[in-house]
Amino acid sequence: MKIMSNLSKGLVTAACLIAVVFAACKKDASSSTDQTEKQEYATNTTQADAESDAVFDDVLSNVLGVNSDVAIGGTGVFAGRTATPPTNGKEYGVDGPTCFTVAFTKLNGTNAFPLQATIDFGAGCTGPDGRTRKGKMIIVYTGRLILPGNSATTTFDGFYLDSLKVEGTHKVTNTSTQDKRSFAIEVSSAKLTRANGNYSTWNSAKTITQTGGAATLLDLSDDVFTITGQASGTLKKGDKTYQWDAVITTPLVKKLTCWWIGQGTITISHNNTPVGVLDYGTGQCDRKATLTVNGVVFEISLV
Repeated sequence: MKIMSNLSKGLVTAACLIAVVFAACKKDASSSTDQTEKQEYATNTTQADAESDAVFDDVLSNVLGVNSDVAIGGTGVFAGRTATPPTNGKEYGVDGPTCFTVAFTKLNGTNAFPLQATIDFGAGCTGPDGRTRKGKMIIVYTGRLILPGNSATTTFDGFYLDSLKVEGTHKVTNTSTQDKRSFAIEVSSAKLTRANGNYSTWNSAKTITQTGGAATLLDLSDDVFTITGQASGTLKKGDKTYQWDAVITTPLVKKLTCWWIGQGTITISHNNTPVGVLDYGTGQCDRKATLTVNGVVFEISLV
């Protein structure tokens, strides 16, 4: 009986040790899985948020760039354009008459505003930034966008930026004061769809403030803007769905002469828990940014 008792105790002890080891291994595996899933979540949502930001920053550049009668002129696809007189209500694009056209329509009789500008990229038009656009951007200006209180609202008709189908509403309002030039940017019900069916939805509210070049109104080369605000979105990728919130934690810096944001940070969160930080760098004009997840830094490429 004593032998059996000792044997039983030994078996129980061994079983307990096995259980502890198994539990520890299971915990390590679970921890590793959690870490991988968190990294996957942070990478996918950060790239989706940065992509949405880049697409609608491009929209803003084109809204501002149409001409100086409605906005600033000379930005976006209109950068470096040689002006040509309107023909039948249309102005022709930088790459020749077959690239894109801009048609203007007065929406209130003979009044100058509200004015609709339809930028038609046709079946495909490659701009000076190397990106191809097709379809239409439809912009309604309530007045000259350089004047406080005026706004421009943009919708899309079969519009693509490279392979992304762009939908939603983009609105920019001039909120400038005597002390500074600023704009409120609202993006609502946005949807970016890829050819494979993956898509992201996005809503955003941000403020853009000019911090450089305000004294030289006719010279756009020294214009610098900072961006603050927040956004939220949902990404559908394969059989997975990701939801995120994004807050600009260090103001983003955008030079008007650069296609990309060059500086600033955005914190990506899920259910109010930060999961990653997107860092646009220290001011270089390039596609590069870094994503930090749990202290690990990854380099990503912007749209």
